[in-house]
Amino acid sequence: MPTILVTNDDGISSTGIKVLSKTLKAVGNVYVVAPETEQSAVAHALTLHRPLRFKKVGSKTYYVNGTPTDCVIIGVNKILPHKPDIIVSGINNGANIGDDISYSGTVAAAIEGTFLGIPSIAVSLEVNTPSKHTPLKSVSAFQAAADFARDITMKVLDKGLPENTLLNINVPNCAKINGIKITKQGKLVYESSIKELCDPRGNEYYWIGGGVPQWEPGENTDFEAIKGGFISVTPVHLDLTNHEAMKYLEENWHI
Repeated sequence: MPTILVTNDDGISSTGIKVLSKTLKAVGNVYVVAPETEQSAVAHALTLHRPLRFKKVGSKTYYVNGTPTDCVIIGVNKILPHKPDIIVSGINNGANIGDDISYSGTVAAAIEGTFLGIPSIAVSLEVNTPSKHTPLKSVSAFQAAADFARDITMKVLDKGLPENTLLNINVPNCAKINGIKITKQGKLVYESSIKELCDPRGNEYYWIGGGVPQWEPGENTDFEAIKGGFISVTPVHLDLTNHEAMKYLEENWHI
């Protein structure tokens, strides 16, 4: 049986990782290595300035006092008996679409797996769905996402992925999913995302987040797919080079 490493950024106690790991046991030998506490929006952070420890909390289940990236590195190199055949990160409590990909610890875990040469996917559930469909109750919604993650895991194990590519998967929270779309990353802008507030002593402080998201128009984006009640599957490449810009600089800067 294939060996599957499951991780996330919502922490070892999250509903998403419990439902996902249980569902994937039908596919392979599942190990869970997840952060001890919630690590949302830590992106690809590594812990370099304090000791990292892991603790076994169940059969093939461990938590690490670090980030999702830490979990992948320690899981692959110190906990699992051998290199996993695939890494599945999630199920995140909330979508990771558009620019949020850059901040997501869920996606970062899949990126780290891809760095290590392991086929990797990130799975997220849109909790506050932008579609007009009736949302499912929490556990049912996570189970629907886990069932799709199981199917994709089987496809990746069978067919593989392009080199240096991971899959960022987002599932709408609706009773009837209209299908699957292969999508590109959308463009998201938050308005008034920094709140300036005062504590009871009159001292100013700031709170990042909570702004109203505005989406730039675009066809075949992850946002449009979720909005329409479709599962979004976005291939994400590790090469951040803008190859068109290279040509522009060579022609116009005369370097």
